[in-house]
Amino acid sequence: MSRVGVVGLGLIGGSFAKAYHAAGWEVLASNRTKAVLDFAILSGEVDGELTKENVGDCDLVLVTIYPEAAIQAIRDFAPYFGRKPLVMDCCGTKRVVCEAVFPIAEEYGFLFVGGHPMAGTQYSGYKYAKATMYHNAPLVIVPPKYDDIFLLDHVKELLSPAGFSRISVTTAEKHDEMIAFTSQLAHVVSNAYVKSPTSRIHHGFSAGSYKDLTRVAWLNAPMWAELFLENKDYLLNEINGIISHMDAYRRAIEENNREELIELLDEGKRIKEEVDGK
Repeated sequence: MSRVGVVGLGLIGGSFAKAYHAAGWEVLASNRTKAVLDFAILSGEVDGELTKENVGDCDLVLVTIYPEAAIQAIRDFAPYFGRKPLVMDCCGTKRVVCEAVFPIAEEYGFLFVGGHPMAGTQYSGYKYAKATMYHNAPLVIVPPKYDDIFLLDHVKELLSPAGFSRISVTTAEKHDEMIAFTSQLAHVVSNAYVKSPTSRIHHGFSAGSYKDLTRVAWLNAPMWAELFLENKDYLLNEINGIISHMDAYRRAIEENNREELIELLDEGKRIKEEVDGK
């Protein structure tokens, strides 16, 4: 029987555990809060605790905790991995983890790839995890060698129980640059948007646009703060960019400049059409 180890049973790790259990794999896990691990074992979705004694018997080890904690966990397990398991972190930024872990993997002789499952919800915790979380979702990986086709095939095979639709290969730098725009900026804007005093009295006056824009304002503050600060160069560039664009809208409205406002709005619509299709 194939065996997966999961470090961290939050939304991400819990969903992996449930997906691999549903696929017939043996699932071992560790978690900071033992009550969560005990519940997962009692539910039958986790078969036992992941330890230094059994981690080397796993085919795949998924580290699904915050970046600094992930680095420390991998460092602690490093002497015990051996050469069998593929080790992958699932953190939302890649430079800090990959820069720290690639040398550790080389020193101890285990295979490590950086990973980022592009799926989730605004909720956190094992109780919100589900086996279908990654079905048809993309996964981004950062391998030690960019052009190793055999490694990519190996990763695809080991991750097939999760049900990802596609696996993209990139560098840690390119990942963090892209994620600053596609994810981190969206969380900053959403979180800031709901700070309007009007948010407390809007009921009965909001529909889809409000829900779409504010969904990710409901976030895990300690985790996102760590990710933002680790990616501050790229994120600040995106924040400065949107402030500049917002200022252009503000000036056009303030000056009653209808023509300028129409041009700004048409430009945004045109870019959306070019990027995502009509």
